[in-house]
Amino acid sequence: MGEAAVNARMRPWHVPMTGRDPNEAHRAATPLELLFDLCFVVAVAQAAGALHHDLAEGEIAHGVVSYLIIFFGVWWPWLNFTWFASAYDTDDVQYRLLTFVQIAGVLVVAAGVRAAFQDMDYTVSVGGYVIMRIALVAQWLRAAREDPGGRPVAIRFAVAIALIQLGWVLRVLVGWTEFGFVAFAVLLVLELAVPYWAERSGRPTPWNPGHIVERYGLFTIIVLGECVLATMTAVQVAFDAGGLLGPLLTVAVGGLLLVFAMWWAYFKHEPDVGHHRSLRAMIGWGYGHYFVFAAVAAVGAGLQVAAETTHDATQLGPVVAASTVSVPVVIFLAAVGFIHVRTRTVAIFAPIVVAAVLVLAAGLAATWIGVPPAILAMGLAVCGLVAVNVATLTRE
Repeated sequence: MGEAAVNARMRPWHVPMTGRDPNEAHRAATPLELLFDLCFVVAVAQAAGALHHDLAEGEIAHGVVSYLIIFFGVWWPWLNFTWFASAYDTDDVQYRLLTFVQIAGVLVVAAGVRAAFQDMDYTVSVGGYVIMRIALVAQWLRAAREDPGGRPVAIRFAVAIALIQLGWVLRVLVGWTEFGFVAFAVLLVLELAVPYWAERSGRPTPWNPGHIVERYGLFTIIVLGECVLATMTAVQVAFDAGGLLGPLLTVAVGGLLLVFAMWWAYFKHEPDVGHHRSLRAMIGWGYGHYFVFAAVAAVGAGLQVAAETTHDATQLGPVVAASTVSVPVVIFLAAVGFIHVRTRTVAIFAPIVVAAVLVLAAGLAATWIGVPPAILAMGLAVCGLVAVNVATLTRE
């Protein structure tokens, strides 16, 4: 039994936050991390549901912009917590309580989604975001106090995150004026720059590569599950509202094929993640998942729109309705290709480009074949991409 485990048993209310062994074997996600993910997916589901509503009403630009903003407010705290926990998870009372505060914060963000989409009022969502970030500041300050070797990095994280939160509060007070949009862009860039700036100041945080890969994979699976739930719920609602069984089954089958194929596309390669990679490469890998997660949830919103076209006239034409699925699918494929580029040759992009073209073509063909068959064609196209990858790996 390791020293940390002995300390945890003897003093469960406090285990020194000295950093975990980055080469620790059999490091798995904890029950607390799983709870954390599930609560964050609640906010993802709220954002995807609001996106679906705006898409169905024809408010495409407004819905997409609002969705991307809210999704950042959910994804970024999740990413920061995940990497911090991989390095400093003590699982003692103080650590758990501060994690609960972050969970409470994301639920506040979820509560503010409707106001953000309908009135561009981000007061509640920003409040929840700040709660999550300040709780993380407290964790970094504890790491700075108890881990002398990692103190320079921890101090930089704590100070930078705290100052940026003040900026977010001031931005809410300004409102969505021209200056407010500029301030949002600046704060967004600053948030993304903090890890690169902080990690260069001293000993890097001792995150565990296998643990990080598992955490990202688990969140991908959970978001895919949310996509399945949203699709099946929409199909059931459409059926109850008088939707034709044939078109609804076509949407359901096409949606399931997309989910299965996206899962396979994501997990087809073992990610090249570890301390042997450069800081810039690891940041690119981690940040690239914003598009993976956001695209998967958006596919669920698009499939809901597709299901509704079977029983109700929408303000969207068939091409636009189909594009609510095809566009996020293409973004997902491009993002997955990007995060795997270092583990494979550039040739990995050839089948991705072909699949993306076929998916977009299926969306354009919705004018003639209808939305449900277009969704099915998209699912078959992405399944074809997976089949090509499987055949290629078999030959190797």
